[in-house]
Amino acid sequence: MRRPCPSACLVLIGTLLLGAGACAGTKEPGSNPAPPPSPAAALAARITARGDSHSLGTKWTPTPGVPLEHSTAGFAKILCSAVFITGLDPADAAANVGFFVSPPEDRAAVKDTVVDRKTQTVKLTLASGVTRVAHRYGSQGCIALPKDRDSVFFTPTVVKPKLPPAATTPWPMGDVISGPWPAEVDSLKMRAAMDVGFGPPEGMTLALLVTYKGRIVGERYAPGIGIHTPLESWSMGKSLTGTLMAILLKRGVYTLEQSAPVPEWQQPGDPRQAIRIMDLMRMSSGLLVRGPSDPDFDPARGYPDHLYFYTGTVNSFQYAASRPQEWKPNTVGRYRNSDPVLTNYLIRLAVEKAGEDYHAFPQRNLFDKIGIRDAVMETDPYGNFLTQGYEFLPARDWARLGNLYLQDGVWNGERLLPEGYVSYVKTVAPAWAADGNPVYGGGFFWVNGDGGWPLPKDAFAMMGAGGQSVRIIPSHDLVVVRIGKYRGATPGDAALDQAFPMFLAAVKTP
Repeated sequence: MRRPCPSACLVLIGTLLLGAGACAGTKEPGSNPAPPPSPAAALAARITARGDSHSLGTKWTPTPGVPLEHSTAGFAKILCSAVFITGLDPADAAANVGFFVSPPEDRAAVKDTVVDRKTQTVKLTLASGVTRVAHRYGSQGCIALPKDRDSVFFTPTVVKPKLPPAATTPWPMGDVISGPWPAEVDSLKMRAAMDVGFGPPEGMTLALLVTYKGRIVGERYAPGIGIHTPLESWSMGKSLTGTLMAILLKRGVYTLEQSAPVPEWQQPGDPRQAIRIMDLMRMSSGLLVRGPSDPDFDPARGYPDHLYFYTGTVNSFQYAASRPQEWKPNTVGRYRNSDPVLTNYLIRLAVEKAGEDYHAFPQRNLFDKIGIRDAVMETDPYGNFLTQGYEFLPARDWARLGNLYLQDGVWNGERLLPEGYVSYVKTVAPAWAADGNPVYGGGFFWVNGDGGWPLPKDAFAMMGAGGQSVRIIPSHDLVVVRIGKYRGATPGDAALDQAFPMFLAAVKTP
């Protein structure tokens, strides 16, 4: 499977390039010629060259601070969320989850770990004496604090769903599964597909769930995980961000075509005024942000902004708004956290301008509408949602969101997303198509434009680091949710790829 480069690339295109270069080095006279570069490396080289040809010549400014300290702040947040939101054992969490913002080699530098269950706080101390702290703040989840602070810069709030009891409410608005088994679904074939898709123990799958026309037809969990367990979901949250923006689009607050009204860009002559909301939501803004999924990424050049949005413990909205232009918008496609962060910025501006509670907005305007009770959307220390990757939802809640898209944005007869929005989401972004890399659409969704998934070409997806995914397959009326521990991503992905044709075969299509 072509793995996405969501908040994390487990196999970096840039690394592939470096590997190809090593193989193509100077040869001794008479030695065999170098093998041709792999298709992935060749694609990365073409994308890099095209980006260079469109460059505006802007110089990248390194992120401030000490990389190891940033990584340790990320580790503290990961541990806090894993223990106090998902309910994992601290040692298990330290060994197996959240490597993207805190890789194992950086975790080894931590000399002292304190997990305080009474205060729901994690403190990590480095050999230098620097301590990074993360604390749980109610409905805003776990937040890593700046080094010089012992609290956040906003007043946390408790947000509760306004829904009937799940235990007595029929699915999808509640937990009760009723009604006959769909005649179009072969139960034995579906069971066999679930066995394969859940994968081997080393795949570390936590949840696998399949719906057909909205009805749950397959569901399995790891020990200790249940239907209400919020799970580390990473960049699937980008698609959630896009959904929240779509609600504002339907209200008429914004349009996709308008210039993104970021306050910091409103000085006369600022070239960033050419960036449309549509460009942000297609990962095509052209802003200069370094990330691990850049085809020419070199970690030796400095700590990437893409990670700094998570670990910098700064006002992430202001930092994103300060990034300069590398390319003209809608010219080059790059997977960079600046774009969903700025989309979240616009959401906050609109919600607060309307006098609404920003932190309650997702629950009141989306989650309450489709039966989601257990979502945790985390923030930076300034209360800005970091749902480019810091969100925790159970598998059933991701299935609900996937089915909203399968149903063209309509739920229980009410249109929640604008007419035509799902079509926009499923359409390859022009800048990505121009790069020869037709894998990204609109609204922060991935698409099967290159046929890289063993699924029909109409499939589209929410995807996150560590093997997290919600695949939406309109031709078969299927939604497939898979969530697992980060360490198990490679065997977990392989198992899911093997199961996809089996899921399709279990459904009788017209």
